[in-house]
Amino acid sequence: MKRIIKIIIKEILQIKRDPKMLVIILISPLMQLFFLGFAANYDVNIVHTAVYNMDKTAESRTLLEHFTGSNYFSFDYYVDSYDELQNLIDDGKIILGITIPKDFERDIHRGIPAKVQAVFDGSDGNTASVSAGYVQNIVAQYSKNLSVSYARRKGINTSKFVLPEAVTRVWYNPELRTRNYMVPGIVGLLLMIVTLLLTSLAIVKEREIGTLEQLIVTPIKPVELMVGKLVPFAMLGFVATTIILTAMYLIFAIPIKGSIVFIYFSTSLFILSTLGLGMFVSTISKTQQQAMMIAIFVIMMPMIYLSGFVFPIENMPKVIQYFTYLIPLRYFLTIIRGVILKGTGIADYYFQLSMLLFIGISILTASSFGFRKKIE
Repeated sequence: MKRIIKIIIKEILQIKRDPKMLVIILISPLMQLFFLGFAANYDVNIVHTAVYNMDKTAESRTLLEHFTGSNYFSFDYYVDSYDELQNLIDDGKIILGITIPKDFERDIHRGIPAKVQAVFDGSDGNTASVSAGYVQNIVAQYSKNLSVSYARRKGINTSKFVLPEAVTRVWYNPELRTRNYMVPGIVGLLLMIVTLLLTSLAIVKEREIGTLEQLIVTPIKPVELMVGKLVPFAMLGFVATTIILTAMYLIFAIPIKGSIVFIYFSTSLFILSTLGLGMFVSTISKTQQQAMMIAIFVIMMPMIYLSGFVFPIENMPKVIQYFTYLIPLRYFLTIIRGVILKGTGIADYYFQLSMLLFIGISILTASSFGFRKKIE
């Protein structure tokens, strides 16, 4: 035990003396949290719009007022031809083009279905679909007002004129802010950087400068050397988690609704996997540059893409969905987002915790055998 403690102290002092390592550990998590928290935003707050109003009547202006009154639409251009509208979309200056045909008001007053064309720039599917939802809601509200007005003109008692209306309630993220969903996931992303990447680099660095061979010839056992190497990076992982959770609350005003103890418990299970992967990278790499390339492009990038951090797993092909069950980040993201946003607890995540424990122990055990074989 004394040997392990000595190795741990040695690793901590070595990290402390390395300014680049301190920047990665302390500054990098905050920088990435700040940039990703503000930049990773799929919210559509302003829909840049061009209007081609061929009717130019009071009724058409009333419809357009419904759009401007929603605060989501910015009428940047009023055009006089369909070609102008198309050019604006092609140039990327607008997201939406609204065309109101001639006789729009006359058709409404005659009881004939009046049509309005909404043309979207579909190159960004998310923005187009969200904008289309805004348009449908506004047109539905306008149609409801027309129905009530028509009933009054016909002498129908509007107090008994009831139209079906959907009442929606949004739980856990009432404002539907993308940031509330993305920022908790950054905890898992940065944990990979601090534990997986630094572990692989640190061990390879020992081999490059020749100090690993010096440790091998000492009475230190391979298991003691491995534990002494991994514990400091596990500690750094918890430090990074604390920094991120604190900054998440102070900068983005996202409170933790669940148990903080449970967050650290699930974090410890996730760290088993990242430390094991870092050790695996170190055993197959000869230089720090090689270790960094393998860690980032072979392990970290696929884990980010397939974990649900960026893309919903449900939208992936079935074959890829089955493969994601091997990704530990998938389970950790489900837990961390649920605890922070929903306030759920350990009873809701038996499967995720079991998979994290199983994958973590499997990867760490396999990597430790490779590490011991390498140093022996």
